Amino acid sequence: KGSAPTSGVQDTPPPPHPASAAFPGGPGEGSPCGSSFGWAGEGLGSGGKNRRVCHAAARLEMGSLWEEFNRLGTEMIVTKAGRRMFPTFQVKLSGLDPLADYVLLMDFVPLDDKRYRYAFHSSSWLAAGRADPAAPGRVHFHPDSPAKGAQWMRQIVSFDKLKLTNNLLDDNGHIILNSMHRYQPRFHVVFVDPRRDSERFAHQNFKSFSFPETQFMAVTAYQNHRITQLKIASNPFAKGFRDGEPEP
Repeated sequence: KGSAPTSGVQDTPPPPHPASAAFPGGPGEGSPCGSSFGWAGEGLGSGGKNRRVCHAAARLEMGSLWEEFNRLGTEMIVTKAGRRMFPTFQVKLSGLDPLADYVLLMDFVPLDDKRYRYAFHSSSWLAAGRADPAAPGRVHFHPDSPAKGAQWMRQIVSFDKLKLTNNLLDDNGHIILNSMHRYQPRFHVVFVDPRRDSERFAHQNFKSFSFPETQFMAVTAYQNHRITQLKIASNPFAKGFRDGEPEP
């Protein structure tokens, strides 16, 4: 898997309605927007993005820990009640307009169209057929949204309230994933456009980031014992399991 870039930028349309629809499309690189300004009023970067998101940059926090998990093949637990991610997805933002309002959100896209099983004899994941029907697409809004660019840039942005579930009927707003499927988390910065007809400019008002080292397999129980050991060793909330007891 090797080392991954610290920031992947991609172009995908924003949700038609923020509360109900996920950002469509799969992970991919988009053209970076330049600094040339178009319209006198709002200003467009050369990549077609509003200048208030054009220069937004996100740096993944705890990158070395994510890399360590990625080398082993990261697994994230999904439960009916919902389970928080570890490592927690955290970013440091720069390049926002300090006085503009932004909404921050995340979604999760399947990495392929396969379902997997873990082969214990070879300690590896093997494709085990076609993917299950896609779970309902959801986005998770950072609870501080919307907030000024200055506030977002002042401190590390942590998505520690986000929970993953495999309950297709979940009514708690958790992210619904299929177990034994691979996913790529995506992070989106959305400029809150004050213009009355802002829907017309929705595709210009956001910037998306993917970090390949945050890819993971959704599981109901850890399959790779090395992942279990690394989670217990590095998760401050798992210290009760460090005396050798298995993680529940």
